[in-house]
Amino acid sequence: MKILLTGATGYIAQRLLPVLVDAGHTIACCVRDRNRFHYASEWEKQILVIEVDFLNPQSLSNIPEDIDAAYYLIHSMSTSSGNFTDMEQQSARNFIGRIEQTNVKQIIYLSGIVNDSHLSKHLQSRKNVESILASGNTPLTALKAGIIIGSGGASFEIIRDLVEKLPFMIAPRWLKTKCQPIAIRNVIQYLSGVLSNERTYNKSFDIGGTDVLTFKQMLLQFAEVRKLKRVILVVPLMTPKLSSYWLYFVTSTNFNLAQNLVKSMSVEVVCEPNNLNELIDLELIPYKEAVKLAFDKIEQNLVLSSWTDALSSQTLYEGIAKHISVPTMGCFKDVKKAKLIDPETALNNIFSIGGNQGWYYADWLWKIRGATDKLFGGIGLRRGRKNDTDISAGESLDFWRVLVADRDKKHLMLYAEMKLPGEAWLEFKINHNNEMIQTATFRPVGLMGRLYWYLSFPFHVFIFRGMANNIAKHYKSKS
Repeated sequence: MKILLTGATGYIAQRLLPVLVDAGHTIACCVRDRNRFHYASEWEKQILVIEVDFLNPQSLSNIPEDIDAAYYLIHSMSTSSGNFTDMEQQSARNFIGRIEQTNVKQIIYLSGIVNDSHLSKHLQSRKNVESILASGNTPLTALKAGIIIGSGGASFEIIRDLVEKLPFMIAPRWLKTKCQPIAIRNVIQYLSGVLSNERTYNKSFDIGGTDVLTFKQMLLQFAEVRKLKRVILVVPLMTPKLSSYWLYFVTSTNFNLAQNLVKSMSVEVVCEPNNLNELIDLELIPYKEAVKLAFDKIEQNLVLSSWTDALSSQTLYEGIAKHISVPTMGCFKDVKKAKLIDPETALNNIFSIGGNQGWYYADWLWKIRGATDKLFGGIGLRRGRKNDTDISAGESLDFWRVLVADRDKKHLMLYAEMKLPGEAWLEFKINHNNEMIQTATFRPVGLMGRLYWYLSFPFHVFIFRGMANNIAKHYKSKS
């Protein structure tokens, strides 16, 4: 079969793609920017990459007509620009307008459980999108999930941040809300299992795991799996806005996503009974087992996708190619060079930078910078990185975005996504003379930008020098 996969750089699609490839299908992957879409070289004959912006109807002409089925996996909840409900509905209208012109026989949509009369803005938007997708002539199979538990997932990482960082929590009352979490493995099995299954056409199914839990129970059971003792006190006085700030400062989420999550978490998301798991012969995974499976992947450094790598920043929205050409005019630069005794070790150090490894010098100052960024509404350092040793263009790396990650050419380039009065790049190269060149570039905006550079310059002098020296030496990375 030839399958259209929208949102191909997203968290769910990155998990679904290898399953579809292994089943022998040809996959037309819709991406906004092909520079940040990566796949195994052995899949070359089964992958077709299409650049599509679903908010731009003209770009949808790139979608081929000879597709048999389409996965609609586009969500905009964490966007920092515009109204995500309008964006989601416009994307769905443009999609259905084009898909009706193809040979597609089934649309599969992953949505959220909407069994409450007072829906959050997020869940109401998902419901509206489902209605738009169902309005065409193509049979729609809608799968509705609540909290998805898997390594790298937004819900999982937020729970992980809360449990592992806070021995004692004073928590908002939405922790008493009931939900039915589902393992990411089951979600992918559902998505692949309904493909071409005519018994699922023009139907909607709630999908969840075996356990119905409150958010408080989820946190405490997560702590049990991690062998941690945690105390949670639920108080009724914390407003939704305070709850959003609580999530924002304690976890790796951005504030827009935190606000939408808090509103959604006040609504019960428990599955209406159905027989879908029997139709596709699927065995459901309990919550605690899903948490264990997630940590197995983390400990083996096998996390396939991360929610922080999805389209959630202006950098990715504009396309990473726009930022690859580092400007020279009107910029401040800090260049450090080091002769390498062991180029391979240095290269490994470069490609392991950030995340669990840290920044090789004065990590405490990097943490202060991350905390300061959070205070000013930025993303801070908590995003980390998906893999401790491998990195690809488009992925997040603490408060940076990877623009270039070419191990063969010994080149890594990062673009700053922290709050700055300007733009910043950090670049590492190893030349043919086995010399490492580390370049920090800052293009200021206005007087505040120049003032920022001069005030931070004394710190840059010894931080960047120490970082370059430690990368260049026989300094073995923690990974």
